[in-house]
Amino acid sequence: MGSNLAHALLEIGAQVTILDVADPESGANPFNLNGIETQVRMVEADIRDGQMLREAVEGQHFIFNLAGEMSHIGSMTDPFKDLNVNTVGHLTLLEMCRLHNPGVHIVFAGTRQVYGRAMYLPVDEKHRLSPLDNNGVSKRAGEMYHIVYHHVHGIFTSVLRMTNTYGARMRIRDARLTFIGWWVRQLLEGKPIQVYGDGKQVRDMNHVDDVVDALLRCACHPKAQGQIYNLGGEPITLLDLAKLMVEEFGSGSYELVPFPENRRRIDIGDYYGDYNLIRSEVGWQPRISHRQGIRRMLDYYLQNSEYYF
Repeated sequence: MGSNLAHALLEIGAQVTILDVADPESGANPFNLNGIETQVRMVEADIRDGQMLREAVEGQHFIFNLAGEMSHIGSMTDPFKDLNVNTVGHLTLLEMCRLHNPGVHIVFAGTRQVYGRAMYLPVDEKHRLSPLDNNGVSKRAGEMYHIVYHHVHGIFTSVLRMTNTYGARMRIRDARLTFIGWWVRQLLEGKPIQVYGDGKQVRDMNHVDDVVDALLRCACHPKAQGQIYNLGGEPITLLDLAKLMVEEFGSGSYELVPFPENRRRIDIGDYYGDYNLIRSEVGWQPRISHRQGIRRMLDYYLQNSEYYF
């Protein structure tokens, strides 16, 4: 998301600073900045480094806070890293903004994972919060820090609870961060897409270009201050998604495989979000269909796969 956002910001004339820890276990990839390397200011730092953050946030008009641990499995195997990055890190950022740039606008990348298993569908922002893994807990803490700093300190903050984001420049090396990226890798290597269980699990997803649009709208729209919004899209079963990816790729196959135990325990079951609130207040809605988005994604990796394996 960060690199796609950077490309979009440059297209509209912004001056862009990127702060990234460049963790090899994250989606960081130098090729994501291909073509814009000389047009952005790059700061390699940890979000928990207060001094580096102070220097980075001073004078900025907008901050898109996409930092943090994202791996659900990783949060269960290394819970303290997940906790520290997703709580101490975001609190450090907010403190640096409070002290050195209180007029900045901040948009935080939250997650639908805070809801846990859905009690009803589509899930709206009033749904109970009952995350199933440590990452959902820490991400909930991160979003609440942003809301508290709005209410108490008057900083413009907003939160987007994101669903499956897919598209160009995502990690496809493994299934650590995104199952869609891993499916792309399996197609490119001529291996069957592995769909867990019976494949009837319902999900929604957003192409990264639609997510960038939501980030930009929330950064500027006055109604987004102090708000938490769901993103979302047209629901689709995982089996139908696999079939669509095979169809658009022009070859390949899929197979149903048993759930790995470590994933079964934290699987959320069926989920798709109600995005009526952000549509009514900010004017956002997804515009890229599943077929269009899958085609764009596959075209990108067919041309650039050597930089992502």
